[in-house]
Amino acid sequence: MSSDPWGRVDETGTVYVRTAEGEKVVGSWQAGSPEEALAYFERKYEGLVVEIGLLEKRVRTTDLSAKDATTAIEHLRQQVDEHHAVGDLAALAARLDKLTETVEARREERKAQKAKQADEARSAKEALVTEAEELAQSEQWRAAGERLRALVDTWKGLPRLDRKSDDELWHRFSHARSAFSKRRKAHFAALDAQREEARKTKEKLVAEAEALSNSTDWGATAARYRELMADWKAAGRAQREHEDDLWNRFRGAQDVFFAARGEVFAERDAEQVENLKLKEELAAEAEKLVPVTDLKAARAAFRSVNERWEAIGHVPRDARPKVEGRMHAVERAIQEAEEAEWRRTNPEARARAAGLTGQLQDAVDKLQKQIDAARAAGNDAKADKLAKELEGRQALLDQALKGLQEFGG
Repeated sequence: MSSDPWGRVDETGTVYVRTAEGEKVVGSWQAGSPEEALAYFERKYEGLVVEIGLLEKRVRTTDLSAKDATTAIEHLRQQVDEHHAVGDLAALAARLDKLTETVEARREERKAQKAKQADEARSAKEALVTEAEELAQSEQWRAAGERLRALVDTWKGLPRLDRKSDDELWHRFSHARSAFSKRRKAHFAALDAQREEARKTKEKLVAEAEALSNSTDWGATAARYRELMADWKAAGRAQREHEDDLWNRFRGAQDVFFAARGEVFAERDAEQVENLKLKEELAAEAEKLVPVTDLKAARAAFRSVNERWEAIGHVPRDARPKVEGRMHAVERAIQEAEEAEWRRTNPEARARAAGLTGQLQDAVDKLQKQIDAARAAGNDAKADKLAKELEGRQALLDQALKGLQEFGG
């Protein structure tokens, strides 16, 4: 005979499980040893443990319905009550009892929640009906119509009430929508003549737009299209069955023109970007001429650069000032070098500079003699006054001498 804390096997192979009410027959085992018999029914017990654990998890973590949960509990309880396993069956029964309580509590919770949702749905539908009845008197046709359509979508998303209440509220809601629709139809019926006039106007605008679509007079045609667009907006809407077709033709004609213009402009822009690279290279070549050391060679080299520069087309507008400024800076440097060379080699200018220097030197010498005489006579006040005058003449002389040096004199 073999046994464990929860069961035993007697000499005849009968397997028992121990319960609070005493031993219960589990089954008969003739195929092997008593230990194997106990192990087999213990495994069945472990299987029940796993199944109950999985059901507990489903109840805890999913929205398993109370009905399905109760059916599963009863199925497991039947297996526990039939005593076809060896283990703590009372513990399993207790877990199933607790799980039953949980399911019942959830059933009541869902019942209360359903009642609350019904109240909320009633309040929500009553609010929709009230708003719809207010909108039925609106003359904001587009906004009110869109809002009423949105209210219908909201209504469809709400739970149904009891049939009588739901039908009464829906009747009021539908009546409000119908009243609005009738008023709107009457309003737009009065606009038929105006819309027919708009259609005729837009037909003319479309004809002109299509005639202009292949134009290559980019500026004037683009300006005319802007005017046509303004006229289109001012014309009002044509009948719905014509509006979209007219607009597609009108817009399509513009698209043809602007697509062609865009391709031309894109090619021009790409060419101008390449032109900018070439001019930047020439500006860099010109900048190597500064500082000017050989005026004649610098003039010739700059002339060559400038000729190649002029042969290149336009560059992007935003880049033009910078690259042209670089060339102008080199040109100014050469001009300044030419002016300095002219001053240095001009005989008349050299003579004038030499004459001015001589006059200033005579004036300085004369003042120095007057200062010496005044000091010898003891007239320091006169000497100091003459000394200040000498200081100014000396500064002019120094400046003139510096200028004369530029002529090589």
